[in-house]
This record gives sequence, structure tokens and C-alpha cells, in this order.
Amino acid sequence: MARYIARFMKDVLGENGHEAEVCQRSIEIEAPSRVHAAELAKMKFCETENVRDWLLHADRVHVADAEFPS
Repeated sequence: MARYIARFMKDVLGENGHEAEVCQRSIEIEAPSRVHAAELAKMKFCETENVRDWLLHADRVHVADAEFPS
């Protein structure tokens, strides 16, 4: 299985009125594919944040290959 890094991103409005992208959480996942990694990461995010829907805390999830083995 491959290792992936899932980053949960949210757009926020700063005091200066400019929008910024903020990483809410980063999760390392082992899965057979990026799609499967995204689904596993969403479940883990909900468990960790104690929410039913990850979209309550993030706007999107970016999944990338892990750059180094753990």
C-alpha cells in the first residue's frame, strides 16, 4: 500500500479583508489509492474533530503522495 498525506483546507477571511487558505489538519494515511486515502482521511478527520461531517471544519481535502516513508 502507498502512503499519502491528506490536508484539510479552509478559506478564511483575514482582518485585512483578504482571503487566505488555512490547513485545518494534516493526516498521514496508508491506502491502495488516492481516492481510498481521501475517504479514510475524511473518516479519521471526523473522528479526531468529533464532528459528523468534515465539511463543518474544512472546505476541501488535498491528497498527495507522502514524500518520505514513515
